[in-house]
Amino acid sequence: MAMLTSDKNDKRGQEAEAVAEAAAREIRAERESAAAEPKKRRAQSYWAVSWNIFKKNKLGMVCLIVVVLLVLIAIFAPLLAPYDPYAQELANRYQAPCAAHPFGTDEFGRDLLSRTIYGCRISLSVGVVSQAIAIVIGFLAGVTAGYFGGKVDMAISFVIQVFSSFPFLLFAIVVMFVMGPGLINLYVALGLLMWTRTARLVRGDVMRLKSSEYIQSCILSGGSSWRIIIKHLLPNCVSTLIVTSTLGIPNAILSEASLSFLGLGVQPPMASWGQMISAARSVITSNTYYSVIPGVAIIITVMAFNLLGDALRDALDPKMRS
Repeated sequence: MAMLTSDKNDKRGQEAEAVAEAAAREIRAERESAAAEPKKRRAQSYWAVSWNIFKKNKLGMVCLIVVVLLVLIAIFAPLLAPYDPYAQELANRYQAPCAAHPFGTDEFGRDLLSRTIYGCRISLSVGVVSQAIAIVIGFLAGVTAGYFGGKVDMAISFVIQVFSSFPFLLFAIVVMFVMGPGLINLYVALGLLMWTRTARLVRGDVMRLKSSEYIQSCILSGGSSWRIIIKHLLPNCVSTLIVTSTLGIPNAILSEASLSFLGLGVQPPMASWGQMISAARSVITSNTYYSVIPGVAIIITVMAFNLLGDALRDALDPKMRS
């Protein structure tokens, strides 16, 4: 009997050891599988997701590189220009492109490559400064109309309709004729005429955001309107402002070129692409390069900014992502 009892105990012990070993194997397998699984990624921010989407747009990345190059050319124009853009050499008038002057010379013997480089500085400064003015006016007008609504919204919307009803270039010609030609007046005039699009978009965003729960809770808790606008509405309108300004810069550059061509924008001897095309009218058949070079520069700049704005809109707008 003692021998049978010991045999049973041995069998039970072996079974217990087998169950323990099986459980240990299962635990090790679970740990190994858990270690093999990739770690969960942290939730990406809105801007990180937008950048990842933007990087996949090859045309947008090319346009971004072109815009960055244009900005660098404008900033370092004194270092890149081979000659003084205002130095006249009448003996070299209308010289064709050569090694000394890759783009040729103008009617005063000035180097066209240097003047084209400095013209990039003028065009980008007009686009950026005028858009900065337009963004400030448009945001203030749009957020005021969308947030307060009622008669305030009606009054601002009426002003927007009045400004939008006139042909833009004709309106700009009238304003520049009244204010007088010059670079500073060009900044102000274009800024005062290009704010309506920003105001419309911001007004729509604010009206949509105003009905959200967290904005309503801020209002009910006694938060001031200025605090709500700056801390809650402005951050949510940043993507709209970025896209609008990127698409507005080429419009300002084209407007500057048109006004300078008509003699109402940048005045000589300051280097401007529009002014250079205007000066080349009399020799457009004999010295075609004189008008083609600044024209190509305008085309490249405007296309780069427009396509970059489209790519940013696709990346920043959640509706466009889908």
